[in-house]
Amino acid sequence: SAFSPGWKMELLLLHYPFTFLFIAFLVLYQVNPAFRYFCKMTFYKLWLFMLSILVIVLSIPRGRNVENMKYFRMSLLPLKYIFGIKIVVKGKENLRTKKPFVLVLNHQTSLDIMVMMEMLPNRCVPIAKKEILYMGTFGLACWLSGLIFIDRKKRDESITTLTEVAHSLHKENFRVLVFPEGTRNHGGSMLPFKRGAFQLAVKAQVPIIPVVISSYQDFYNQKEKRFTPGKDDLVQRILPEVDTVGLGPDDVPKLTEQVRDSMLTAYQGISGMTNGTSH
Repeated sequence: SAFSPGWKMELLLLHYPFTFLFIAFLVLYQVNPAFRYFCKMTFYKLWLFMLSILVIVLSIPRGRNVENMKYFRMSLLPLKYIFGIKIVVKGKENLRTKKPFVLVLNHQTSLDIMVMMEMLPNRCVPIAKKEILYMGTFGLACWLSGLIFIDRKKRDESITTLTEVAHSLHKENFRVLVFPEGTRNHGGSMLPFKRGAFQLAVKAQVPIIPVVISSYQDFYNQKEKRFTPGKDDLVQRILPEVDTVGLGPDDVPKLTEQVRDSMLTAYQGISGMTNGTSH
């Protein structure tokens, strides 16, 4: 033959570069967990930004409205199937109330946005850091869905916003969702809770409903750059409501600790932990 095997290889490469790239991509995806993590997280972010365009188009006729949260929720629900994550919700009966309330969730990863959509009740909007508002299409979709933004650096402004929210919870009959840790916690426990959500619930005299998401450790770890479909289900446990009627500002610190303790106990229970360590 006039062509050596090396030549044949080069000819193939010249003719089918994309095929080769695709094969290389697949091989790398299979053998390298860090590369797989990078691909999945890039896909996740692209999905959020692209699907936000659809949410914006559907939301524009209504303008900024809590009812648009439905579209946001629908756009995120398919992700669990794409990533092969099985989510089990326990205690759904604790969300059956038609009244306003404050939902508090533990915050572990950026995937929480996808996971919380599984149990997000109607007319419920998250309270989020103001930086999200400037995240392109995603920020605009969040704004149109009625998310409440607070500037964590401006304490007085945040308190004013939360006071306005407390007044409108009953008037407009909606619910809010808050991550009381204030930031993501990868440590397999819970950070101290900030008191804003509890001050809001006491001021509005509405119940607090704690929701606990189990540890992602089985399939996801940001530090280790690991994101593989897990063997175990991811569990969301909705705890019974905590009443705030008759409580005042002085009761907030105790209320905050009481809710955190119950959530930490539930977290360790559903994450298969004893004394904070995994089996």
